[in-house]
Amino acid sequence: MDLWTWAYALGALLFWSSAFAGIRAALLGLAPGHLVLVRFLSASLVLLLFAGLFRLPAPRREDAGRFLLLGFLGVFGYHTALTYGEVSVAAGSASLLIATSPVFIALLARFLLGERLAPGAWAGLALAFLGAALIALGEGEGFGLDPGAVLVLLAALSGSLYFVGQKPLLARYSAQAVTVYTLVAGTLPLLVFLPGLGEAVRSAPRDALLAAVYLGVFPGAVAYFLWAKALARVPASLLASTLYLNPVLAILIAGVWLGEWPGPAVLAGGALALLGVGLVQRFNPR
Repeated sequence: MDLWTWAYALGALLFWSSAFAGIRAALLGLAPGHLVLVRFLSASLVLLLFAGLFRLPAPRREDAGRFLLLGFLGVFGYHTALTYGEVSVAAGSASLLIATSPVFIALLARFLLGERLAPGAWAGLALAFLGAALIALGEGEGFGLDPGAVLVLLAALSGSLYFVGQKPLLARYSAQAVTVYTLVAGTLPLLVFLPGLGEAVRSAPRDALLAAVYLGVFPGAVAYFLWAKALARVPASLLASTLYLNPVLAILIAGVWLGEWPGPAVLAGGALALLGVGLVQRFNPR
C-alpha cells in the first residue's frame, strides 16, 4: 500500500479504535441510551451532508425495508448493546470481544448462506470462543462472568448480521451509500431514548458531551469516509488485514486516555481470540 492508502486506513482505524475509550468517557456523564442517541444524531447530520455534497443516489423504495433492518442491526442493535456493555466492561476488553466479529460472520455465512467451513476454520472458531470466554470471565469480579461482556458479544453478533445482510445492497449501491443510509435508518429506532434527553444534555459535564459528539462525528462518520477512500485504492482483502490493529490501538488509547490496562486473563483471552479469528480468515477468506 502506498503512503496515502496507509494514511486513510490508519486514520479510520485510529478513530474506530478510540471509540471504545470514548464510550467509557462519555458514560461518566450520560446514560447509555442518551449517549447512543446523541452520538448518532451527530453522525446522521454529517452523513446526510456528505450524501448531499457527493450526490449519492437516493435508496430505491423496494430497498427501504432492508436498509431499515440493517440499520436496526448495525446501529441500534450493535451500538446499544456495546454501550450498555461498556458500563461494566473496560474499553480494551470490549475491543477484543468485538474483534471476534469475523467468527460470527463465518458462522452466519455457513448457516444462512450455505458457505462451507474448512476444518481449520472450525478450529479457529473454537479458539476464538475460548478466548472470548476468558475475556468475559476476566472482566467479572473474582474471575466471574460479567453480564456486560455478554452484551458486547451480542453487539458483535448484531454487527455480523449487519455485514452479512448488506451483501445484496452492495451489488446495487456504493459502499458509501450503504453506510450512509443504514446508519441514518438505524438512528430512527434510537429515538426511543429521546425522553429526558434535553435535561440530560443540559446537566451533563462538558467533557462527556464532547466525547459523545466526537463519537458521532469521527468514529461514526469521518472514519467511514476515510475507509472508503482506502478501499478505492487497494483490494478489500488486503485492507482487511489492517483491522487486526484495532484492539491493539484500542487498548493503547484506553490506557493513555482512561488509565485502563487489561489484566493477564484478558490479554491471554485476547491472544487466543485473535489467533482464532486469524485461522478462520486464513482458511475461509471472504
